[in-house]
Amino acid sequence: MNLFLPVNLSVRKNIALLFIIAGGLLTAGRANAAAIDGLKCEYLINPLGIDAVHPRLTWMLNDARQGALQTSYQLLVSTDSVGLTKDAANTWQTAKVKSEDNLITYAGSTLQPFTRYYWRVTVWDDKKNKITSDIASFETGLIEKSNWKGTWISDSRGPEVKQAPYFRNVFELGKKVKSARAYIAVAGLYELYINGEKIGNHRLDPMYTRFDRRTLYVTYDVTAQLQTGKNAIGVLLGNGWYNMQSTAVWDFHKAPWRNRPAFCLDVRVTYEDGTVETLSSDRKWKTSGSPIIFNSIYTAEHYDARLEQPGWNTANFDDQGWRGVIPRPAPSANIVSQAMQPIRAIEKIDAVSMTKQDDHTYLFNIGRTIAGVTKITVSGEAGTVIRLKHAEKLGANGRADQSNIDVHYRPTDDKDPFGTDIFILSGKGRETFMPKFNYKGFQYVEVTSDKPITLTQSSLIAYFMHSDVAPIGNISSSNTTLNKIWSATNASYLSNLFGYPTDCPQREKNGWTGDAHIASETGLYGFDGITIYEKWMADHRDEQQPNGVLPSIIPSDGWGYEWGNGPDWTSTVAIIPWNLYQFYGDSKTLNDNYDAIKRYVNHIDELYPSGLTTWGLGDWVPVKSVSPVEFVSTIYYYTDVNILAKAARLFGRVDDEQKYTAIALKIKNAINAKYLNTATGIYDKGYQTELSMPLYWGVVPDELKAKVAANLAERVKQDNNHLDAGILGAKAILGALSDNGYADVAYAIASQETFPSWGWWIKNGATTLYENWDVFAKSDLSLNHIMFGEIGAWYYKGIGGIKVDPTSPGFKNVLLTPAFIAQLDHFESDHTGPYGKIISSWRRDGGTVKYSVTIPANSTATVVFPAGSKVTLKDKQIADVNGLKIASGSYEFLVN
Repeated sequence: MNLFLPVNLSVRKNIALLFIIAGGLLTAGRANAAAIDGLKCEYLINPLGIDAVHPRLTWMLNDARQGALQTSYQLLVSTDSVGLTKDAANTWQTAKVKSEDNLITYAGSTLQPFTRYYWRVTVWDDKKNKITSDIASFETGLIEKSNWKGTWISDSRGPEVKQAPYFRNVFELGKKVKSARAYIAVAGLYELYINGEKIGNHRLDPMYTRFDRRTLYVTYDVTAQLQTGKNAIGVLLGNGWYNMQSTAVWDFHKAPWRNRPAFCLDVRVTYEDGTVETLSSDRKWKTSGSPIIFNSIYTAEHYDARLEQPGWNTANFDDQGWRGVIPRPAPSANIVSQAMQPIRAIEKIDAVSMTKQDDHTYLFNIGRTIAGVTKITVSGEAGTVIRLKHAEKLGANGRADQSNIDVHYRPTDDKDPFGTDIFILSGKGRETFMPKFNYKGFQYVEVTSDKPITLTQSSLIAYFMHSDVAPIGNISSSNTTLNKIWSATNASYLSNLFGYPTDCPQREKNGWTGDAHIASETGLYGFDGITIYEKWMADHRDEQQPNGVLPSIIPSDGWGYEWGNGPDWTSTVAIIPWNLYQFYGDSKTLNDNYDAIKRYVNHIDELYPSGLTTWGLGDWVPVKSVSPVEFVSTIYYYTDVNILAKAARLFGRVDDEQKYTAIALKIKNAINAKYLNTATGIYDKGYQTELSMPLYWGVVPDELKAKVAANLAERVKQDNNHLDAGILGAKAILGALSDNGYADVAYAIASQETFPSWGWWIKNGATTLYENWDVFAKSDLSLNHIMFGEIGAWYYKGIGGIKVDPTSPGFKNVLLTPAFIAQLDHFESDHTGPYGKIISSWRRDGGTVKYSVTIPANSTATVVFPAGSKVTLKDKQIADVNGLKIASGSYEFLVN
């Protein structure tokens, strides 16, 4: 997809839509009752603890009628849910607004902290029907840091101490509780308990940030856990990225923020009589060591069950031997709500096999590569030391082999083995261990013990963990390999989504910028991940230096500001906000990042006034042909400036629009002047990357696009329809071909099953995407990398043909450009956008293709059929097959 193609296929008022021109398609009356669904605040369902003072409210019109359209809306927001049912709102009530918009920013009375607001929307459709939603809610958090009452506390031990600390406090509640909320901010990781019960099902909270610049707090409804009388709160702290005790090449153990974990807690209790009491962390709390004797989010967790203190988080526990706490400064001055989908243990996975080598050694295979943790249940003698070594592959000896994932680890001793949990038994019958403050990338788990133990295949269970983003896309086809590639792509995407996008879940767990922008469309087609990306863009703003420079990994301890951070990688600052705007129709993140993009672009312009930049890593991990760094990185520089110019136009910044449009043209002309042979239509040496990137990112002059695309198709054929590209070329090549009339050539690449190809990985047993085309490579061979993940997005765009319309973002108008690939019998694709589910599916029936389309209510579509197609709908031939405009609803076209 070329985001910068200057076409205008927007469908708006006064257009002769298909349901009119085809005749008889718009049925009288209402086939299905319409409803308002999907009410969200800040892209979350009934969120607790938001800090946004102007939250965004969104909804969908669910109406299967052809041509169903929202013509007006009215929003009501109130602290009184009963009044809301009577159309009375005490906070905000809009007029009946004539608009098709379903994304509205709150503009009522000033929102107060610690307050639940109820809201509903009424919509009028094109038939003047009035449709009212159910009531939804959102609840504010602290909003201002001055509303915190608690003290930041920790134990008195230093950052080198390995044992994780427990904290507890006992308090009395003398009245009946109406509601209660816990607000907890942590430097590190935590688990929160009240009266012995773990609160919530989140994992690895809070999400990783640049701790000395922004710290996140999490809100819980704890009404059900509190009781009249005596209560106890318990907190267990882990290190996370805040106190890295493992040593690797990125020097996180030297992070400027590093310290012993600490926390601040407020439990705000509202009684039935209307009074409010806040119970907070302070000097009265007590602390002790926990059974977690070591924890590193990078390597593993060690647990000594002999140190367990049963009931430590309950009211009647004897804590006389516990120590006092110390106050600590807040890690940053910016404590804000974690308004995003949390990490959870999403899927339980049983082992598919277990091999016993002897009474001390067992090998478990969970059947596929994941990111997550394992849980083991075992009995044994007290003091028995069990090691669980996690690996993605097996060595020649059949044992767990970590040689592909431990290469950047720099241990100082043998006490912290990579990817290896250590469980020391208490000897008290059946015991279970699952790490709390770590995750790993693995398929195999080798369990060894220093004393004999007995395990069965059911003794070990794996849990797939990731940010809990809802699936919103689906792909299916008649090609089994394609289906497996799509599944593997999703598995790698999710394995690398832990509150920020990562490169791999084992060797690094770093927020590599290049990997993330390459895979962002794949993620946005498949998952509702806007909250994760918005948080990560805030991480970008935290990390950006005053001159505009960004590090190559974000968040960062300071590593990556001088290596790997040219435009080909750190274009995330522009590309991801632009993609969010395109997919959601929401410009907030683009606006939030505007100044950051501007500083970034200005810095490059100052360093490289010619328009050509050599700053970058280049086309990483190529097959054989290497393209100039200057060429590929300058194309990304052009992309960033182009986005900035478009953003300036969107926000009405006329001077900026003129300035950056001119700079973009300068860069484009410089690329073409140096690298394009206008006579032949060849860029540089004519490699796949050199032909596909200019096409994909809109650098090729309009009059030469056909020639360059033909050269690219020919080059692919010369390469035996196989890839010869690194990650930047692989990002561009499929779309460059499909968008320029060569979908069959793109499919030939995508469906290959021999080296080098995605299918080659699948044929060699892959269940995730790899880091290297060569499955036998001696280095750079993580088996769970997302950097070649653009193929997932291409399925939606290149075969299903579901594309955003740059002139009508958020799929308000859908561009449909299906490719009826000769080698496929059927292909199904769907994506749920801001207006509902879009379906683009086709199936062969002899010499005819049956093409089925569904466009959600309140949106439209423009359909472009393959050149030369004869298209009929309900026995009527369609004349305009190169830009057919249709209204919402379902259609079945016959294509010959």
